Amino acid sequence: MRAPVAPLPPPLPAPAFDAHTHLDMLSESPSEVLKAAQAANVTRVVTVGCDLESSKWSAACAAKHDDVYAAVAIHPNETASAGRNKDEVLAAIADLAALPQVRAVGETGLDYYRDHSPPEVQREWFRAHIEIARAAGKALMIHDREAHDDVLEILNTSDLPESTIFHCFSGDAELAKKCADAGYVMSFAGNVTFPSAGSLREAAAVAPAELILVETDAPYLTPVPNRGRQNAPAQVAHTLRAIAVIKNMDVAELAATVTATGERVFGSWR
Repeated sequence: MRAPVAPLPPPLPAPAFDAHTHLDMLSESPSEVLKAAQAANVTRVVTVGCDLESSKWSAACAAKHDDVYAAVAIHPNETASAGRNKDEVLAAIADLAALPQVRAVGETGLDYYRDHSPPEVQREWFRAHIEIARAAGKALMIHDREAHDDVLEILNTSDLPESTIFHCFSGDAELAKKCADAGYVMSFAGNVTFPSAGSLREAAAVAPAELILVETDAPYLTPVPNRGRQNAPAQVAHTLRAIAVIKNMDVAELAATVTATGERVFGSWR
């Protein structure tokens, strides 16, 4: 049984957006989810694929809704199962990445927390996705879980696209400084609000405001005060407010900053 949908937060004082969500995994329709997000002044979302089918779905959803962009990729945990048709799958991802409504290649990267795909296979697919993003001129959206050193090493030795985003940033202040030095964007999810997430809040504190995005990763990581309920793009308002406190910034100012960063990374909204 799905957790109940989290109640709507108060609307933000300025428009913001959800930089990473999975509309295909939510219990409500995209139209319902987007309407609720608008009520919270979360006016845009990026819906993200994790395999070929969900990437196709995300691209189709973004084609249907002007306030949605898509990201497409094979999640690192899916690379072993997708490897039986690797060339065909990567060619299909490249075709999707060329679509105008697809604005990022992701989520791709490395996940050493779960043992679903061998690390060497994940690294091979990660490099292939980097090349797809660079060739398409789209942002690179990274999944990095307990693999910081290897992710940075691959990035440091690759020809990258113009924009690189660490989705659901999971590092500490030291990693945040390394990402800032390289110009990588750090997207913070609802777990930055969890009581146990002191290191994430320290990372947000040192990350330059112009390199910060906010996301839900819905239906996962619902922020406080709605932890335990189903996440949705509207809930990014709670995360943005929490980061504004961490950064000692006005909420409207931070919303404007992340919106500008989103337009720089993903391109102007339609």
